[in-house]
Amino acid sequence: MSATFLKHFDSITDPRIERCKKHELIDILLLAISAVLSGAEGWEDIEDFGHLKLDWLKKYGAFKEGIPRHDTIARVICRLKSDEIEHSFQSWISSLIETTGADIIAIDGKTARRSFTTKDRKSALHTVSAWSCQHQLVLGQTAVDSKTNEITAIPELLTLLDIENSIITLDAMGCQQEIAKQIIKQKADYILALKGNHSGMQIEL
Repeated sequence: MSATFLKHFDSITDPRIERCKKHELIDILLLAISAVLSGAEGWEDIEDFGHLKLDWLKKYGAFKEGIPRHDTIARVICRLKSDEIEHSFQSWISSLIETTGADIIAIDGKTARRSFTTKDRKSALHTVSAWSCQHQLVLGQTAVDSKTNEITAIPELLTLLDIENSIITLDAMGCQQEIAKQIIKQKADYILALKGNHSGMQIEL
């Protein structure tokens, strides 16, 4: 845990000035990610998790000033660059999968409930996610404009992931020759759900 986590998250940019760094950034990240993976659903939950699991957390982080308050956790996390966090998390999870062996990764698109608003004329939020069946985690997620755009979003999502030796499952929307070829190119296998109009599809590799 210590070596792999530090390796992948230690490069995240700390937005704070030196005199405001009471708690180490890597400790805050370790606390927040561990808490969320354990079921925490809010900033106060993350703080509560920290107090309950402080002895365990100290095995992997310094926590010289103890557990930060929930408002401190929120303030720091919200100022981090989302792309750096996403890249570090995906890199970390990929390393764990590589260590533990092959995985089944389900690629699926979902529309977030109540994300559509008529007042602001905002379309419903639709995302394509990669779900690790072995680790029970979302390995990566890409937002798309509408369900018809999953065909272009899936290759982008696959590019972000290390899927070597994994089995990728996709529904009929992802049943495309180019997607299948990309999976093979990234040294993974696939299971595709075919619709009637895809029943005669052949993939030349």
